[in-house]
Amino acid sequence: QVQLVESGGGLVQAGGSLRLSCAASGRTVSYYRMGWFRQAPGKEREFVAAINWSGGRTYYADSVKGRFTISRDNAEKMLYLQMNSLKPEDTAVYYCAAQPGTGWDPSKAEFLYEYAYWGQGTQVTVSS
Repeated sequence: QVQLVESGGGLVQAGGSLRLSCAASGRTVSYYRMGWFRQAPGKEREFVAAINWSGGRTYYADSVKGRFTISRDNAEKMLYLQMNSLKPEDTAVYYCAAQPGTGWDPSKAEFLYEYAYWGQGTQVTVSS
């Protein structure tokens, strides 16, 4: 089993930055694909970014490309999401997710069912 706990959310003005963290415990996630998803009020959960087991491959939703950066530290069992140039439409609960495996297929990385483990989420609110 893997437990994921997100942190770093908060209230920020448009144009500002936040860095989300996801701490993993239980089994090592060094050989897992990991990702970030978000869910705004009244909307379905959507893909934000994914990273392969080594950190050498990343994939982003078009809506965040160029503004967000996903990274990981396997030694510390941590996943990060650096969010810059935040917009009000980025307001959502952000979730960390993990899926065992070292394969990399971006066409699968954006689907919720491709991840076995999920955190509880952290709220990000961007004011205009």
